[in-house]
Amino acid sequence: MPVAKNKVKLQHAKKRAKQKHSTWQVQTAKARFSELLRRAREEGPQIVTKQGKDDVVVLPIEQYRKLTKRSRQPSSLVQFFAQSPLAGIDLNLERDRDYGRDIEL
Repeated sequence: MPVAKNKVKLQHAKKRAKQKHSTWQVQTAKARFSELLRRAREEGPQIVTKQGKDDVVVLPIEQYRKLTKRSRQPSSLVQFFAQSPLAGIDLNLERDRDYGRDIEL
């Protein structure tokens, strides 16, 4: 059982070490900017802190574009329905008359 505990501790240590590398103080980020950019590309988003608080995130351009990608928004509801793939389909919108249900009082 002690082996399993050591393995868990090692995994947690690796996780903490990885997290440490993704957070940079602003002074360190400025001094090692090229490394910050490289790590953002290779490891993912890098957090830059200022006065001990998270301030900005440096991330690869692909992730930025994915996050800011906006779907094409129609300018009006009419345009939305006109651009619908169902616009030319002939739908039967008739339905049987519903007289309600019989209830006993």
